[in-house]
Amino acid sequence: MKKLIFVLTCLLVVVPISAKAENNSAATEPTFNTGIIMTVDGPIRPSEFGKALVHEHVMVDFIGAAKTGRHRYNQDDVVETMLPYLQAVRHRGFTGFVDCTPAWLARDVEVLRRLAEQTDLHILTNTGYYGTGNGKFLPAHAFEESAEQLAARWVREWEQGIEGTKIKPGFIKTSVNKGTLNKADKKLVRAAAKAHLQTGLTIACHTGEARTALGVLETVRSEGVAPSALIIVHADGIKKEKVHLKLAEAGVWLEYDGVSDESIKRHVRLIKKMLEAGFGDQLLISHDAGWYWVGEGESGKKKIRPYTTISDKLIPALKSAGVSEAEIDKVLVDNPRRAFTVSLRRGQSGVK
Repeated sequence: MKKLIFVLTCLLVVVPISAKAENNSAATEPTFNTGIIMTVDGPIRPSEFGKALVHEHVMVDFIGAAKTGRHRYNQDDVVETMLPYLQAVRHRGFTGFVDCTPAWLARDVEVLRRLAEQTDLHILTNTGYYGTGNGKFLPAHAFEESAEQLAARWVREWEQGIEGTKIKPGFIKTSVNKGTLNKADKKLVRAAAKAHLQTGLTIACHTGEARTALGVLETVRSEGVAPSALIIVHADGIKKEKVHLKLAEAGVWLEYDGVSDESIKRHVRLIKKMLEAGFGDQLLISHDAGWYWVGEGESGKKKIRPYTTISDKLIPALKSAGVSEAEIDKVLVDNPRRAFTVSLRRGQSGVK
């Protein structure tokens, strides 16, 4: 009953967006109440999110934006296949789960809601587009529309729900190609920044390379968004650790989301280094695992990777390396809650 009252209260305090705001990129007031985390089941208090995995995938489809669609998979089969993997997460004490599959790569919010209901997980989905792959995963209109027009599309999903449902995104997911940002990449990042200023949703940007990450940070800041609104996805893929420190000093979230059975020693070293440098408040960790491979049938199911390495192997390894329980809770509980709480985070426009 308390959760129902909280949800109804949140829905009643929506801030109506004006006609001017719908057509004006300068409109920067959030169009929903802040201070909540938006799940596929609706808003929750940040304190309810609990221990969380911040970058995982229920399914993906790499055929490309021109061919992907629900005709390529059976929703019941996806739910049946992935349910045991998510139940394993819940049985290990995790209650938060962030699904990072964007639109045009098999984002299916109805599948996510069904899984949330059957596992009692707080699952987040996203809005935004995926630019990596030199445009293969972008719809045709993404090449023609301006950053303002793309942002307006994503804001509508926040205001009205995704694909005719009432399910709303919990963050903005975008992705850019490696190296110096090209024109299309910059447009996506600018659109994400503009959408943040109208929604308060955190931006998670797929990078994994130093120049890319620094370019995304510069672009976000140039739009007047504070670095604290930006998650550098795949930060553990950045080879130069001095860049990790530079990004952390700027104020972004560093997401070490490539945790696997083979990476334990490296991730223990990375996490300890950032904790010792005083940046434990900006660390997020996950697996980038799961992946029901759309279009690959039974062979694809054999490639699904469980979401359990952090609980079963990384946490014990961190404890053995001297990382305290409080520090682990900070990274797995406190930081995800703060990172995904809806909050307008303005910066200084034009700052580099």
